[in-house]
Amino acid sequence: MKISFSINGQKKSVETDGDTPLLWVIRDMLDLKGTKFGCGKAACGACTVHVDGESIRSCSFAAKWAEGREITTIEGLGTAEDPHPVQQAWIEEIVPQCGYCQPGFMMATAALLDKVPSPTDEDIDNNIINVCRCGTYYRMRKAIHRAAEIKKSNTNT
Repeated sequence: MKISFSINGQKKSVETDGDTPLLWVIRDMLDLKGTKFGCGKAACGACTVHVDGESIRSCSFAAKWAEGREITTIEGLGTAEDPHPVQQAWIEEIVPQCGYCQPGFMMATAALLDKVPSPTDEDIDNNIINVCRCGTYYRMRKAIHRAAEIKKSNTNT
């Protein structure tokens, strides 16, 4: 099955079984390795990407559902020269320990901040439900609040 979509601003077409998880299209066919495999059951969030601006778990999202849609991975969130506010906050707060799960957390956070520009701790608890085996939740919470500040200051300038 031929599936066409936009990923990180670039039009792409792939030939694959439509039921293949989008995660494997991203990692194996498009060679974008920032999106991670964690559990394969949509539970941990390591595979989080945006589809049409919505945060989704790509390990359980069939490739056929990506047809005609806009996908953003961690590679498309920002650049080294111009990081997304979430990426900048993660750097400032020195969030990662092992770092494996962090792209998924950053993608979930970016989607949250698009909907809730100034999240409370309760907003974070209710929306950022990814899993970090290293337990960096405290630093992530600080980084999420910092990212909201950075994003707000970027829109005010």
